[in-house]
Amino acid sequence: MSDSVLIKREGAIAEVWINRPDKHNAVDMSVFEGLAKAGEELRADPSVRAIILTGSGDNFCSGIDISLFTSGMSPADLNKKIMEFGDGEVANTFQKPAYIWQEIEVPVIAALQGVVYGAGAQIALGADFRLAAPNTRMSVMEIKWGLIPDMSITRTLPRLVRSDVAKDLIFTGRVVEAREAAEIGLITRIVDDPLSEARAMAELILTKNPDAIRRGKRLINDSWTGDPADTLKLEAHLQTELIASSNQLEAVFANMQKRPPKFS
Repeated sequence: MSDSVLIKREGAIAEVWINRPDKHNAVDMSVFEGLAKAGEELRADPSVRAIILTGSGDNFCSGIDISLFTSGMSPADLNKKIMEFGDGEVANTFQKPAYIWQEIEVPVIAALQGVVYGAGAQIALGADFRLAAPNTRMSVMEIKWGLIPDMSITRTLPRLVRSDVAKDLIFTGRVVEAREAAEIGLITRIVDDPLSEARAMAELILTKNPDAIRRGKRLINDSWTGDPADTLKLEAHLQTELIASSNQLEAVFANMQKRPPKFS
C-alpha cells in the first residue's frame, strides 16, 4: 500500500481512503495500484463485513492526474497495458480500481463530497451505495480529453441509469449537481455528513446475517447486464482506438491550453 491510498480498520468495518488531498485526490498510478491492492487485501480477509470508500479533504476525487498524460509512456505501450488482462482477471489495470469493489462479496459504501469527476466518478460507481454531501458534483468527464470512460463503466452505469441518460453524461461530460445526481440514480441519497452516514449504514449491515448479505450482493450482481469479460474487454478495445489519435490529442492540448478544441 502507498501513502496515496490508506486502509483504516474499526472491527469488521474497513475504510479505504484516497489520500492525495493536495491534488484533490486526483488519480495517478499510485492511486490506481493502491486501490487495486486495497481491494485485493480486503477481499481476502474474511473478517471484513463492510467497506467504506472515501477521499481525504474536501473532494472525493477530481479525476485523472494530468501528469499521466506526460508520463513518458508511449501510446503503443499504454494501449498494450490497456489490453492486458491477467490470468483469471476480467478487469485490466485501469478498470480494477473501480471494478474490484463489485468483486468483493461484502457491501461497499462510497462517502462522497465535493468533486467526483472522471476517474473519481467511475471509482464511486463501483461501490454498492453512494452517500453524497449536498455539495457533491459528478461528471463522467473523459470526453473532455477526447476519450470514453473505460474504468468498468459498462458494468456499473447501466445498473443505475437509462441508456439515454448514460449517453448524455458520456457525450457531454457535463457536471451534475447532487440533487440531479440523486434524481437520475447516480447517487443513493444526499446526506449532510456522508462519512458518518456510511459508518452508521455499515454498523446496521453488521447486525444482519453476513451469509445472506454476501449472497444478496451476488444475486444482484450476477443477474444484471452483460457478461463482465465481454463488456470490460469491449471498453478497453474502444479506448485503444482513441488514444493518441489526432482528435484525442487535440482535446488534451486544447484543455491544457484552455482554448476551444478544433477537431478534424
